[in-house]
Amino acid sequence: MASNKNQEREARERLKLYNARQGVHEHRVKRRRRDNIIAVLGALVVIALAAATQIFYFSAGPGVPEATPSASATPEATGENVGDVPDADTAESRAWTGELTLNDIPLGITLDGALAPQAAASLIGDIQNGYLVGKTCHRLADSDGFKVLQCGSLDGTGATDASYSFGPIENAPADDVYPTGTIAMARVGDDAYSNGHQFFIVFGDTTIPSDTAGGYTVVGQVTSGLDALQSGVIDAGIADGAADGAPVVATTITAATIQ
Repeated sequence: MASNKNQEREARERLKLYNARQGVHEHRVKRRRRDNIIAVLGALVVIALAAATQIFYFSAGPGVPEATPSASATPEATGENVGDVPDADTAESRAWTGELTLNDIPLGITLDGALAPQAAASLIGDIQNGYLVGKTCHRLADSDGFKVLQCGSLDGTGATDASYSFGPIENAPADDVYPTGTIAMARVGDDAYSNGHQFFIVFGDTTIPSDTAGGYTVVGQVTSGLDALQSGVIDAGIADGAADGAPVVATTITAATIQ
């Protein structure tokens, strides 16, 4: 009788030990499954963040006001002007005043032929020969510290007009800050000699860290009309609710004068 009781007790102990081991095993399995799920989710988050960073850097990040052009349209970084670039002397080392009209919104402008003679000569030529009229403002960027409207694209996509390119960078801010109202030249990547016909208007203080090319040429200022541009174009936002892209209000240069 005692032997049977001992056997029953041993059986109960073995069952208890088995159940305890089984519980530990199940806990380990669940923990491994949870850890695997967390690892997979973490990897997906890292991939998503990397993709978002790449998209932001190449399409919306500071220091890239000009959209990446096609390879065939991109001038080589030769360190010299390419094509029939207007003579910098035509800027006459003086201030030029005029008006740039976007969607019938007149903006008073000045161009600095003394501090940015080559860029000023280019824009003066584009205004005087009628090149800018009919060109679009294809890119609007509106985020904290980066507020620009880019204009002058030949095909409305931001691709470079291959007719000419010039440099070097002129009159770039030493502190990388482009104050509200600044008119600056757009260019490709870190090529200081890829300035052309495109420019951007700063409608809110903007910081663009300098790259190896040394910033962006500040060629002039908007002296009036920014409030109307804000309400007529910028406040409507950017396509698809993005922070950088085509403005919801299609914007065209409808007139331009300079003297």
